[in-house]
Order: sequence, then structure tokens, then C-alpha cells
Amino acid sequence: MSQGKVLKVSGPLVVATGMEEANMFDVVHVGEQGLIGEIIEMRGDRASIQVYEETAGIGPGVPVVTTGAPLSVELGPGLIETMYDGIQRPLEEMVKQVGANITRGIKVPALSREKKWTFVPTAQVGDEVEAGDIIGTVQETVIVQQRIMVPYGVKGVIESIEEGDFTVEETVCKVRLADGSIRDLTMMQKWPVRRGRPYKEKLVPEMPLITGQRVIDTMFPIAKGGVAAVPGPFGSGKTVVQHQLAKWADADIVVYIGCGERGNEMTDVLMEFPELNDPRTGESLMKRTVLIANTSDMPVAAREASIYTGITIAEYFRDMGYSVALMADSTSRWAEALREMSGRLEEMPGEEGYPAYLASRLAQFYERAGRTISLGKEGRLGALSAIGAVSPPGGDISEPVSQATLRIVKVFWCLDSQLAYKRHFPAINWLQSYSLYVDRLEKWYEDNVAKDFPVMRLETITLLQEEAELNEIVQLVGVDSLSFEDRLKLEVAKSIREDYLHQNAFHDVDTFTSMNKQYKLLKLILSFYELGKDAIKKGANFGKLSSLEVRESIGRFKYIEEEKIDQSFEALMGEMKAAISDLVSKEAEDDD
Repeated sequence: MSQGKVLKVSGPLVVATGMEEANMFDVVHVGEQGLIGEIIEMRGDRASIQVYEETAGIGPGVPVVTTGAPLSVELGPGLIETMYDGIQRPLEEMVKQVGANITRGIKVPALSREKKWTFVPTAQVGDEVEAGDIIGTVQETVIVQQRIMVPYGVKGVIESIEEGDFTVEETVCKVRLADGSIRDLTMMQKWPVRRGRPYKEKLVPEMPLITGQRVIDTMFPIAKGGVAAVPGPFGSGKTVVQHQLAKWADADIVVYIGCGERGNEMTDVLMEFPELNDPRTGESLMKRTVLIANTSDMPVAAREASIYTGITIAEYFRDMGYSVALMADSTSRWAEALREMSGRLEEMPGEEGYPAYLASRLAQFYERAGRTISLGKEGRLGALSAIGAVSPPGGDISEPVSQATLRIVKVFWCLDSQLAYKRHFPAINWLQSYSLYVDRLEKWYEDNVAKDFPVMRLETITLLQEEAELNEIVQLVGVDSLSFEDRLKLEVAKSIREDYLHQNAFHDVDTFTSMNKQYKLLKLILSFYELGKDAIKKGANFGKLSSLEVRESIGRFKYIEEEKIDQSFEALMGEMKAAISDLVSKEAEDDD
């Protein structure tokens, strides 16, 4: 360990000299309290350090000691259900040690060194193992089984492996390497956060991450292993969208990063998640969740660490063969931290003062998502889907963070303050949002939902776009100037908006909609449109057609329980056909 001295302090940036033995991204301890920092720039023996704790009271001449190792996370049993800060210190443990006001320089291991876990071997003495192979399992929570993997860079033959209760530091397996030396394996491994964990192969995303949110699954789906951005102004429901995805998305593990969000917003998450029931198992949602709480009152530098900490933990579970959903709320706060650090380093600013490398940093983060085959002889298929919330100032998505994010991600859920003002939630604007995964996922929808589902989706989007055009005409010359067919189009588009896209997150039944129910509800609405067009051509009265009682039944269809869907669908379809047919025949009789 080499030691230098502080030369100057500028907020979270500390410059130290005498650091010629240190390397880029090494973790250092600053001052008597040992504040944690990371080297972000080296010039000769002078190191620029971003400190992850408050630097008040630190002055020139204070010692700086480098650890010689990069910022790393501890991976092993004990991650699930834990709430960490941005540099992976467990919040509950820190509170136990020092109380609610967490002091500077406190050192708490990320994984408990006292707690014993029951290790069940799946490999035997004499087995040849390599990086990524599973040697045993630990039942971490009722839902999650940790698969203990051989760490990166280890290949050899198992000399001994034991079953029993161990702490994360105790040896559970000994491996003889090719050079004859013995390597002790524990249940814990460390990994530098800025390096993506290696995998054997990255696959093309071919199946959607089903979320149970109709506007997402039908209109703008995200693939398993895909990336999405949720930009939106204050109060447009970003956090509720992320909560819904965490609760209902078809993922085994949820990693939620509160990156620089306001303290009270993060408190909501910390209080709500333990109380939320996991719909698939009936247990608390926390039994498959890792929370990283990094609020705005923490030094800005820690925001960057929290993003990397979260995605490294997510990659670890992906390598076990799990499907992981990562929520980053919000990447704008991280970008603001980059801007502040860049300004203090006196770098040449880019657009709106953000550093010129903003886009490449965002890309490095999102590129770590994907569907992968893990290392090891029996490569496991895992997926890491990343969903980043963006908080553009004043809701203006032309600002640099939103634009840089949109160039990287393939799904854009545009939250609209006007929709939120009208109490239409999720407030995802159907005219501005998009998903570039649609073409690739078409085959999955055809095979697993219905052959005509992709066609229906296209027809729905077309109807909504035509509604926007017709509304402009209506505002100019009134609704009476439209043909009956165009007026029917407006009625059906309204039904799509209010009965299909509007979804109540707090309603027991409506909060989640299966793909079968989504298909059948959409089929009812579009069938009404087709039958209605036909009826109008045959001379049916538009006023009577639009006020048919069956339309209310279609609107209430979303509140029907899943087990009654098929039966209700057939009954409603029959009722609708009969009602429209009666209307046409009555009109024909009246004409006669």
C-alpha cells in the first residue's frame, strides 16, 4: 500500500500527490477517518480522486492510502433482501453500529461474516471444473437458490468439497490447478464493478419480458435481455411504472437502484417493497429483490458507484441462469454527477455542460444488459433486462441525457404530463413511444399468443394515429362534419384508450393482465369496429350502434378474473354479434 498526501480539495474531488504506485480506478482511503474514494485521473504522481463520502474537514497534507485494488462488490449468499448504499455497504448493519445518523468512514462488509449458510454440493471430488461451473447451492430465501460458481480464472480438479453450514469466508471446496497448486474456494467472490462479467455467448433477444401492463406488452414490448428508457417529467408516474415492472415482470430477480433520487421517494421504495406481495409465490417481494438506496443527500460521486454496483450484482444472478430485471431510477441524476465531477476536473464541457463522454458512459452501462450463455461446461441461459428512468428538467426530452439514452436503447416509453393530468395511467404516450424489438418478437407472439396478434397490434396503432388526425378536423369544423365511418373510428379509438390502454395499478384484477386476456380484450374492441363498419354500410343507425349495451360489457371485461376469461369472451362475442345483427335487421325492416 502506497501513501500520498492531499494537495487540494474541491467538494467530492480530492487531488493527492505522491501516488506514483497507484493505478486508475484504485480504491483509496482519505484522511484519518479513511473516507472511501476512487482514482479517476492520473497525471504523473498526481491522482484525482472522487470521494464517496462528505469531504468537509479534509485539507492539504492529509494522508491518502491506496488499497491497490479497484472498486469491487462482494457476491455471494446474503445479497437478496439487503438494502445497500451506493458503495455496497448494508444500511441496516450501519444503523445497528452507529444509529440513524450514519457517520463518515464507517466500514461494514457487504456480506455478513458471521451468518452461516447451508452449502449443498452438486459437484464431487475428482470432477474437472472451470470458471462458471456450479459446485453447490445455498437456499438463500424461500424463492431464490444461490448457485455457487467457480470464480473467473480457476480451472482444475476438485480435491475436496464439504456439505454443511459455513460463513461466506470459510472454504467449502479445494481445487487442484494445472500447476499443482491448491486453490481454496469460498461461497463469496469479488468482482470489479467497472468491468462487465464475462460470458460465453450473447444471444439475440427473441422473447418479450411479459410485464402484465397492456400498453407495454401489446404496443411497445421490451425483449428479455433488452433495454428500455422511461423519460418523463415530475408527477408523470415513472416510479409507479418501475414498481409495476418490479412486481409483475417475468423476472426471477429484481435489482432496484435508487440513483440520486429524493430521500422521501427512496423511503417509499424501502417501506413499500417489503410489504408488496410477490404475485407468483405469495411471499414478500423482497425475497427476490436487491435494493440500492443512494439518495440525493449523499455525495454526488456515489451515484456513479451505485449504477455500477447494481449492474454487477445483476450480472452475477444472470450468470446463475436467472432472468434479472434491473431498474435504474434515475440515470439523469448520475449524469448530473458526471457533469459536476467533469466541471471540477476542469474538462472541456460538451452540450449543456455535460462531459463529452456522457453518451459513451451511458452506452457502457446499457450494453451490459442482454441474453447470455454463461461460462462453464454447461452454459446456462440467463437474461439481464435494464430499464432506466430519465428525469429531464421540465420534461424536455431534447436535453442531452434523454437524447443520448434514446440513441442507445431500443424501447422508449414516453411519459406524458398531460395524460397524467387527465389521470390516464400508465401515462405512456402511444403516439411518441416506440419499440424496436417488435419485428423480432412477432414470431413469439404468433406462436404463443395468437396468429393474428401482430396484425391486431398494427391495426390498433393505426387507429390511434388516425384518431389524432380526425381530432384536428373535429376541432376545426365539429364532429357532425365527419362520415359515420370516421365517427365510428373515433368511438373505437376512445374505447382502445379508456378500456385497453388505461390500467389501474391499484386494482386487484386490473393491475396485471395476462397475454391471453390482452389478446381477447383487444379482439373484442376490434371485432366491434369490423362489425360496426359492416353494419353502417348496410344502413344501421350510428347513434344506436354507438350506444349498444354490449359496449359497456366490453369496457368491464378488463375487471374479469383470469379463470373466467375464455368463457366470458365467447359469451360477449356472441352477444355483440347478435346485438349488431338485430340492429341491422331492424333498420332494414324500418326502411321497408
